[in-house]
Amino acid sequence: MRVRLGVRLPNVPGTVIHELAALLRRLPPSCGPVRLIGIDGHAGSGKSTFAGQLSRALDDAPVLRLDDISGHDELFDWTGRLLTQVIEPLSRGGTAHYAPYDWHARRFGPPRPLTPAPVVIVEGVGAGRRALRPRLAHLLWMDLARDEAWARGRARDGEEQREFWDGWVRAERQHFAEDPSRPFADLLVRQGTEGYEALPGPAAAGQADGPHQVVTHGD
Repeated sequence: MRVRLGVRLPNVPGTVIHELAALLRRLPPSCGPVRLIGIDGHAGSGKSTFAGQLSRALDDAPVLRLDDISGHDELFDWTGRLLTQVIEPLSRGGTAHYAPYDWHARRFGPPRPLTPAPVVIVEGVGAGRRALRPRLAHLLWMDLARDEAWARGRARDGEEQREFWDGWVRAERQHFAEDPSRPFADLLVRQGTEGYEALPGPAAAGQADGPHQVVTHGD
């Protein structure tokens, strides 16, 4: 059972990341000895940047990027690979080994280790999917509207990726229609001009799946 932390973190530059890191450290383990933290959101919403900053605030916590688990032919059909290569070993307290996908060579590379640290971050579109949620200690959603996020992603990747983005948008629409994440988010993360703001998500407000406990921490 996930513990819901109903908390509004201060929107002060440089403080939200560290407040959030302290909050996540207090969670009980969710996957063996690991506190597995999911960061989900639309492509282009800033997940990778935020995950990197959060990792540093958590003493360089490992980050599993779902781009390494998926591939051109399996944009969202990677649940079995994630569970087998990563989740099951971590749940036993062992080191996971996954084969990262090379998006240029279009093939999976040699296995890479992922050690069972106190906090492990899973970052990418689909990090809050139904099959993974029972293993998450907390789910964060990068709260940026999909059209704005996709526009940012297209601008970032350039014209040469236009065809890929057309296919991606269709696949992402279908994925979230069938397996939405935002309704189950514990926190909504919004990026401003000077920092981040973290607000209680639908799960913390009691709008998502199943019974849960709300724990409120003061700033």
